[in-house]
Amino acid sequence: MGDPRWLDEAEFRAWLGYRRMRLLLDAQVSRDLLRDSGLSAPDYDVLSSLSSAEGRRGRLTELAERMLWSKSRLSRHISRMEQRGLVTREECESDGRGAVIVLTEEGMRAIEVAAPDHVESVRRHFIDLLTPEQIEVLGAVAETVLTHLGEKSDG
Repeated sequence: MGDPRWLDEAEFRAWLGYRRMRLLLDAQVSRDLLRDSGLSAPDYDVLSSLSSAEGRRGRLTELAERMLWSKSRLSRHISRMEQRGLVTREECESDGRGAVIVLTEEGMRAIEVAAPDHVESVRRHFIDLLTPEQIEVLGAVAETVLTHLGEKSDG
């Protein structure tokens, strides 16, 4: 296998900085979201995915893949969202075992109310701290890593 390729000082600083930043940033933006809208980060992920999907609906399996959750974990979360009137669940016409999650009017209102404060939180704690050049570099870095990991680029 050979000798490990240890990180040099700059690489180590970048890696640890990225990891710590991601944890703290995700926690802060999630706290702001919950405080401002009563939505959890997973609630917001589901609602925003459905709000931009054709017919405001999506397969449970596709949502789970996007969120990197198991189908059973997401199914339980969807059940809690159903109880709050944010989504409904329908059987998939093309696959009787599958489920389609549908955004309700209440869910649409919730995402429309939450989105402006959420975007402001992202700006305040991340985007507005960076220069336009840093944002360009970050976007390029993200695309490179996502492509390597098999993700389609949204850009």
